[in-house]
Amino acid sequence: MNSMNSSQIPVVSIVARHSNSGKTTLLEKLLREIKKRGWRVAVVKHDAHEFDMDKPGKDSWRFTQAGADVVAISSPYKTAILETRELERTLDEVLERLPDDVDLIFTEGYKHGNKPKIEVFRSAVHQELFSKPEELIAIVSDVQFEVGVPCFDLDDAVGICDFLAEKYQLS
Repeated sequence: MNSMNSSQIPVVSIVARHSNSGKTTLLEKLLREIKKRGWRVAVVKHDAHEFDMDKPGKDSWRFTQAGADVVAISSPYKTAILETRELERTLDEVLERLPDDVDLIFTEGYKHGNKPKIEVFRSAVHQELFSKPEELIAIVSDVQFEVGVPCFDLDDAVGICDFLAEKYQLS
């Protein structure tokens, strides 16, 4: 495990031009491989719409309805913090609030963010890459690209994790 503070933890954004491009499927594959390697990992998912994790009638929902701005739910195995906000936090502000005992942080849905990107490209869905080559650390695709970064197959979670391990000195 890294002995880094949260600002030193590598952050990699999984991006694509469109929804239903395979970002979540890729992340699932990467997460399974990462867990085999014993790494701790966080994922930050951006939602452009309003989401709601509270279930009407549950205590946390009732606390929010009664006016709580922050409600934390904790058990021996999980902790969740639900915060009502008037303005969206920036990605960096969200990252600052994450535990610092993870080896790697993935983001999904922050395609305009300033973090290193792995772009998912499927020829059946896309016409061209969304990201500028200088924003990319890798491409995951069913076709090859020659833009100066590694290009991995959509199913090559092992190769992608090997690449990330080397790039960020993860073991």
